[in-house]
Amino acid sequence: MAARPELILASASPRRLALLNQIGIEPEHLVPAHIDETPEKGELPRKLAQRLADEKAIAAQHKAKTTGIADNAIVLSADTVVAVGRRILPKAEMMEEASMCLKLLSGRSHRVYTAVTMLTTSGALRRRLVETRLRFKRLSTREIESYLASAEWRDKAGGYAIQGIAGAFVVKMQGSYTAVVGLPLHETVSLLAGEGYPVHFNWLNQSTLSGV
Repeated sequence: MAARPELILASASPRRLALLNQIGIEPEHLVPAHIDETPEKGELPRKLAQRLADEKAIAAQHKAKTTGIADNAIVLSADTVVAVGRRILPKAEMMEEASMCLKLLSGRSHRVYTAVTMLTTSGALRRRLVETRLRFKRLSTREIESYLASAEWRDKAGGYAIQGIAGAFVVKMQGSYTAVVGLPLHETVSLLAGEGYPVHFNWLNQSTLSGV
């Protein structure tokens, strides 16, 4: 009987790890993949998200192989892109970038594309792409300044984190909340289960784990 595959999460994001933990999954290995995330000329937001997710998975597998932990492992990666129309918003690192994003998103609709890539033990790529539509309230100058002061925007696509203070900015959302956070759980479970990863194992033991 073949040993069950291990799981490598190709991310340093505490949000993605927390989402996996939420559904009872604890990756055996965390192997962050550091790649150039610059959009190619004329690249559309959904294409960018999928390309980066693919590249992260491949880079993480290569990195894992050099340490001998990828022989029987599934690699899971994801990337999130925020866009207004065809315009891709940056992953805000400077306050000026976050301010620009918030002013652009204020009072209007935007889309969040989150791509998930799974690299199987046989080397096959399995993909899912989730599009979520959101609308922000019209933000006052005080709200923008206060949010910038919180520093919650730092290293977030589009300059905001829906799971934090910015959740109060969302007037309407159509799609997947967990995708906006960084990892669409429905699609992730579908991919892992389809490859034989025991996603339901901890569910069976949840009453014991929670002390019920």
